[in-house]
Amino acid sequence: MFRRSNLLPHRLACAMAALALLLAPAPGAAEAMLATGGGNASASLNFRIVIPPVMRVIENSHPAQIDGGQPVEQRLVVLSNLKHGFCASLRLSDPAVAGWRLQTDEVGGVTLQPMADGYRLCASRPGRYTLRLQHDFGAVGPQAALTWPVQTELMAL
Repeated sequence: MFRRSNLLPHRLACAMAALALLLAPAPGAAEAMLATGGGNASASLNFRIVIPPVMRVIENSHPAQIDGGQPVEQRLVVLSNLKHGFCASLRLSDPAVAGWRLQTDEVGGVTLQPMADGYRLCASRPGRYTLRLQHDFGAVGPQAALTWPVQTELMAL
């Protein structure tokens, strides 16, 4: 049926094709063969997130005019992310006011100190501070009403 002479070249061709497939590197194996040496590859990433310093007055409300004898409330809302906090300097801008006194509710981390020309209000850490300041202006000169006489300045610590 089959002739031996026809089958031999066919088997030889199949054997050579199989041998060629075994000797040829596969695409995945080629990458593995390129890795030489015994060291391990490593990498590191260092991220640094920088948050800019912020000190923002959200609210500074008070009456536009005052008349003597009545205590007046000023509401000061300050948002700060400063590590050491901030201070507010409150000074009179009108010499017609005599006997000015300032009080505030005790709020955690806030101090009120009298100075020669006004008051210094300090917060020692970051946060949102809602301060209710009670001003007593005492006697107000000859005018019936004055425009708001307190100048407020904020400073970073």
